Amino acid sequence: MKRSILGVLLILTFVAVGIAAAPPLTFTFKDVHANKTAQETDTYAININGMIAGDYVDSAGAQHPMILAGAKLTTANHAGCSTTPGVSPAFYGLNSLGVAAGYCTSSTTGNTIAFTYNSVTKKFTNINIKGGTNIQASGINDKGAVVGTYVDSAGKAHGFLKVGTKITNIDPPGAASGTPVGPADGFINNAGVITIFASDSTGKLISFTTANNGKTFKAFHGKGEGPIGTAIHNINNKGDIVATVFDSAGNRHGILLHLGIQHVFDDPNGVGATRADGLNDKLGIVGRYGSGVFGGTGFFAQAK
Repeated sequence: MKRSILGVLLILTFVAVGIAAAPPLTFTFKDVHANKTAQETDTYAININGMIAGDYVDSAGAQHPMILAGAKLTTANHAGCSTTPGVSPAFYGLNSLGVAAGYCTSSTTGNTIAFTYNSVTKKFTNINIKGGTNIQASGINDKGAVVGTYVDSAGKAHGFLKVGTKITNIDPPGAASGTPVGPADGFINNAGVITIFASDSTGKLISFTTANNGKTFKAFHGKGEGPIGTAIHNINNKGDIVATVFDSAGNRHGILLHLGIQHVFDDPNGVGATRADGLNDKLGIVGRYGSGVFGGTGFFAQAK
């Protein structure tokens, strides 16, 4: 018995030393530009193949959803979308098959239109929810499951999960019920784990992961979180997470949760003004920093 206990203690000691000795991650950054004439490039998602999805504002001031594969730019224009910068359109999710999820503001109604876009067939597919308006799609996994938000006929905001034709509401605990302070931004990995954030009744950002089709929720708090809170964003297929945390002074920083440890990071050009949006299985991260003419500068970061 004594030898057994000693063995357990030695193992626990080695594990503790191993954890303590784990080296910190390093991050290397580079700006992302859709093309040479783009006034702004926003990067929201990155897949395992390194393709980046988001939007860009062209030299004439029009905004377009985009997918970047290295230097190859795919510009995708939805016929029903306004191209006014700041009100969309953009892609926010991207799976390994090159299918993106996003939304825009309708050029006729002013409501949002949610869609997926197949970069191989070059076709948009609108997402409709019975009785729903202002539908926004923000995440898609390799199985084609889509997550996002919408407003029901009573004016209440919900997160949603769409699998085939089935819509399931994803309503995090403590989220304010009205719009636009209800659930926002959702992402989903291949295991069906969803990330979502919302505003509570005080306006603070609250973040969660959820499984079992939104039946169980786990709160996520960013390291150094201040009164504004934390906006969780993407989760990869290994369970790593990127988020944006607002510190006690209201400055924003990127967060990478990897192997159970939160790493806070900033683009060197945007210290205190960095947000992390997309993450792939190779710890490639995309996001934005600063507050330029149209909202900032997109970046790619590699964590190692």
